[in-house]
Amino acid sequence: MTEVTRQIGELRATVARLHAELTRYGLVAWTAGNVSARVPGQNLMVIKPSGVGYDDLSADTMVVCDLDGVLVEGDLAPSSDTAAHAYVYRAMPEVGGVVHTHSSYATAWAARGEAIPCYLTAQADEFGGEIPVGPFALIGGDDIGKGIVGTLAGHRSPAVLMRNHGVFTIGRDARAAVKAAVMCEDVARTAHLARVLGQPVPIAQADIDALYHRYQNVYGQQPVPPTGS
Repeated sequence: MTEVTRQIGELRATVARLHAELTRYGLVAWTAGNVSARVPGQNLMVIKPSGVGYDDLSADTMVVCDLDGVLVEGDLAPSSDTAAHAYVYRAMPEVGGVVHTHSSYATAWAARGEAIPCYLTAQADEFGGEIPVGPFALIGGDDIGKGIVGTLAGHRSPAVLMRNHGVFTIGRDARAAVKAAVMCEDVARTAHLARVLGQPVPIAQADIDALYHRYQNVYGQQPVPPTGS
């Protein structure tokens, strides 16, 4: 077994498993939504097949495409969003995972064509400010991918609300992109509820910057320096 074959096998299993997180957190309905992962060092990605129910997904049903969206391995047709994922990987070499959902609250903001202002410390932590809105684009070609890349350029946010469509998130790997999708829906719901209650209070930019820096660089378990000689 070659190293590339081993990597693809591991990513097939990982991507299949991560799709269960989308249903666990209520981010998708029926067969909508998808997760993909870049194969490190290769012009390849692993992605969900088109129109297959979540209960029927497994490592074996995942498909492999090149970064032009062409199927290179697998028995099923790839996701209808494959071209968008492929464009993101071509344009953003630092991205290792892409997720798409139609999660209810975040997609409601997308339907309004409105960015989610930064009202919450959790949003400052994960997104570094507002969650931006991208342009309307039809499914099937590069236009959605171009909208994602163009909107996220200059933003710290790993999520974009594509107008009248839904949520796309990116990450250093597929798990990070799934986390961003979960957090996007969480803050979208809370921001909506805050608007229902009245006018939410935005967080000052200096405080957003401080919160983002702490969460990205300090929060969580840090390596313990070795002791002794």
